[in-house]
This record gives sequence, C-alpha cells and structure tokens, in this order.
Amino acid sequence: MNVPQESIVNTLARLINIPSPTGNAGEAVHYLEERLSPYANHLRLKRTAKGGLIATLPGQDDTCGRLLTAHVDTLGGMVKEIKSNGRLRITNIGGLSWNSVEGVYCSVEASTGNRVTGTVLATHTSVHVYRDAAKQERKEANMEVRLDARVENAEDVRELGIAVGDFVSFDPRLEVTEAGFIKGRHMDDKASAAILVELIQELVKKEITLPVTTHFYFSTYEEVGFGANSSIPEGVREYLAVDMGAIGEGLATDEYCVSICAKDSSGPYHYGLRKKLTKVAEKENLHYQVDIYPFYNSDASAAVRAGHELIHGLVGPGVDASHAFERTHTEALVNTYRLLYQYIQTDSL
Repeated sequence: MNVPQESIVNTLARLINIPSPTGNAGEAVHYLEERLSPYANHLRLKRTAKGGLIATLPGQDDTCGRLLTAHVDTLGGMVKEIKSNGRLRITNIGGLSWNSVEGVYCSVEASTGNRVTGTVLATHTSVHVYRDAAKQERKEANMEVRLDARVENAEDVRELGIAVGDFVSFDPRLEVTEAGFIKGRHMDDKASAAILVELIQELVKKEITLPVTTHFYFSTYEEVGFGANSSIPEGVREYLAVDMGAIGEGLATDEYCVSICAKDSSGPYHYGLRKKLTKVAEKENLHYQVDIYPFYNSDASAAVRAGHELIHGLVGPGVDASHAFERTHTEALVNTYRLLYQYIQTDSL
C-alpha cells in the first residue's frame, strides 16, 4: 500500500508548532477542522463541549461502531505567581518533570492574546552566584520563567497583560533529520493525530466504505486524565486509543515500530482486541512490538474507568524520552498508519 509518509510528517510538523497545552488547545483543533472540512460531504464533523473534534465516517453497519482517538493537547504550564522581581512562578499542566523543562524557551499567552517569550530556569542557575546551582532541587517552588521583556517588578509584568492563570507553552524545538528521525517536544500525541488526519483523507479519497461506522476523536484533555471519556457516540463498541508507544529499560518498543500495549498502570487492555491487532500486524508484515507501559494511562482506559462498556485497546508509534525531548522515526509513523488502515477495514469483535 502507498503510505502518505511526507504528508504525515508535514502535518505533524504543523501540529507540533501550534501551541496547545491542555485547556488551551483550540488553535490545534481549528487546524484539524480546516484540514477535514473540505471532506464534509463524506464525513460528519462535531465539536464536543470540552473542545474536542469528532470526525465520523459512515460504515455499512451503523449499529456497532468503533472509535479511534488521538489527543492534540500537550504538556505545558500556567502562571501561578508574578514575583516581585518580574519573574513568573508557574504550575505544571500534565505529568512533566521540572528537570525536563529547565532551559526550555517558552511563551506566555496573555488573556489579551499577546504572547511574550521567555525561558524556564531554576531560581539558582548561575554557578558564579549560587553554590548550590547544580544541586538545587528542580521542583515547582524553585523554577521560574524569565521573560524576554524589560521588567523589573510585578507591575511591569502586569502592564504586559500577563496575569495569574495565563497559559505557558514550551518551544517544541522540532527538527526532521535526513535519517528520518523527528525530534522535539509533543510527539505525544501529535504524531498519532497527524496519522489519523492523513488516514481519514486517504479513506475519503479512495472512497473506501468501512464495515462499521468509525469515529475519529481528537481530544483535548488527555494529559490530565479525561480527554475522551465523554461524548462517545452511541453504538461504539470498540475503542482504540492511538497514542505514543513508551520506550525504556525492560520494554521492547523502539523508535521504528508500532507498539501494541497489553497493559499499563490502568490494567490490561482487551485481550481479544490486542490479539486482533497483532494478527493484522503479522499479516501485513509490520514491525511491531507488544509491550507493557509501567506508568501510563490513555484515553481508552479513562473511558473504561468512567463506566463505558467498551472493548478497549492502545497502539501508537514508538517515542523515545516521553514527556521530555522526544524522538520518533518515520518508520514508526508508517507502521502505525498501515496497522490502522487495515484494522478499520475489519469487522468488529
């Protein structure tokens, strides 16, 4: 099959460069709407109350549907305090570790829409001033944003329009290498969102009628645990979260495979659906790994925890250094795309 690899990478790059911390992902969702609106005659688009987007492709059977979800919200921060020296104390949005954002360029979006750039730093950064610069604990109380503006006190900051509650976005530092690596922030989960956008377009262009009605849910609150656990269309039986595959010691997933999760910290995923996915991967001769992620939850597990009666699963491209400076490879995107393309053309369990 012909995989639109270049288009997937281009869509991923565009998404990654749109700031969308959890709670402020509207611009990313608007971009998805713009991409999918030209196909409105072939699919249904619906905004959810939480700001997500559901694209529905009617299938031969409308009584037993399936749903694939990817999230476009990312880790980020929020202004917690404007300090007397003109620096900002921020609180984290999502499960980031403070050492992973030290030295990161960022931008603060004021409620007026004005953006002010800055850098996330520890309060004791200069080794020429602070004896504990290397040893100071990287925690919320010891981290601050140094604004790229001439501010000397809290009032100067407020005159920029910045206030407590304003969102802070981290610079993704995106780079696509000649060797096929894609590195930066927010592969989680914009890599999978890009795959789904291109998959939807390919299905419409080829006029493929799916066996069951299939919904593609782009959620906006996954990083805080409840992205797509509501607004699930009636009749959905199979629910597949398309998120990143975790990489680390003791895990089989790598940056080139599609990872199929057997279990994460929420418990096992549906065994029958997992076997179905591995069967498809083997038939298509894909590079895949079945894995267990020790500290992980997905939109699928959140939906089941919320009480929905679903067959739930989790797959995604392998992503190294998750929630930090992440990296994946075009081969992982291709393997994930191919698995999903074949899976959604199978009958439901």
